[in-house]
Amino acid sequence: MKSGSTQFVPTRRMGFCDPLHQMAMWDDFKASNFVDSSLPIILDFEQKHDNQSEETSVGTVGASHGLKKPEKVLRRLAQNREAARKSRLRKKAYVQQLETCKQRLIQLEQEVDQARQQGLYAGGSCDAATKISCRGTMNQNVGTFEAVYNRWLEEQNRHISELRNALHSNIGDAELGVYVDNGLRHYFDLFSMKASAAKVDAFYMMSGLWITLGERFFFWIGGFRPSEILKMLVLHLEPMSDEQHFEIFNLRQSCQQAEDALTKGMEKLQQIVAETLTSGLLGDGNYFHEVSAAMEKLEVLVRFVVQADNLRQGTLQQISRILTTQQAARGLLALGDYTQRLQALSSVWSKRHSDTSSTNIVQV
Repeated sequence: MKSGSTQFVPTRRMGFCDPLHQMAMWDDFKASNFVDSSLPIILDFEQKHDNQSEETSVGTVGASHGLKKPEKVLRRLAQNREAARKSRLRKKAYVQQLETCKQRLIQLEQEVDQARQQGLYAGGSCDAATKISCRGTMNQNVGTFEAVYNRWLEEQNRHISELRNALHSNIGDAELGVYVDNGLRHYFDLFSMKASAAKVDAFYMMSGLWITLGERFFFWIGGFRPSEILKMLVLHLEPMSDEQHFEIFNLRQSCQQAEDALTKGMEKLQQIVAETLTSGLLGDGNYFHEVSAAMEKLEVLVRFVVQADNLRQGTLQQISRILTTQQAARGLLALGDYTQRLQALSSVWSKRHSDTSSTNIVQV
């Protein structure tokens, strides 16, 4: 980019990459009560529509052929009825899964809120008398998030296993689409959980201490870089059409521009905080005013975590619209498998380092 300001180049399908317009995405979705109200109405309408379609088909055939219907027509009507029945069952299961995800998300938010109400230190500095208390409170909040994240990881591994089995069983796109939707919603749950945790301790969320060493090696503002994930996934989604290649290329360009904007914003924030902390005379030991002022500047840090996760969520939504159901399923599987390989790399690295240290001790 040649100028100081970042100019976004969104595609005709991209409207999410401007980080300044991403802050209310999740809150607007929750406030709209979309899960509670829209889906049952849609399902009820579609069920009636399916029944009306069957009755119309029967009436038309009866009028055309009299009381005697050809065997081919009867077989087709039976197939239509069976397809409609399966469709209604899938939709019912889909609603139940949405409700389960909603309840799980509410539970996660309640746990984070309880941790916040325990009195996490948010300003000033801990003096000698309260330092142990402050550290203990922060450890409680960190432990709460890590416990919730570990449960998320267990479910993520289960989702990956189910998706792999579904792809190997050659099921239809409709059933495979349910697995894709479940996988996407699981990532969206994580982004919402991180947004709530960032309000409690943004520094901890920026550190990446809850993930493995291998994942932290590629860490960027609370998670993965969307543009790098797109680059990795394209290799595992072939064959793709020319239009798909073009749209994914534009999507990656937009992601890179949004990432650059957020990175420059972080650099500017670091500069402001450093200048605030050094505004007084260094060396006199009196820095309470400077630290308090720096704490106020850091309030915006939560927004960076939320905006980065909004970018990640928007990227997953856009790529799922560009790809077919089969491609989207393979993409989610590749993303999950990539994360598992990074975790395995971390485990092997830690074991190797431990073995090397033990060998050196024995030699000494």
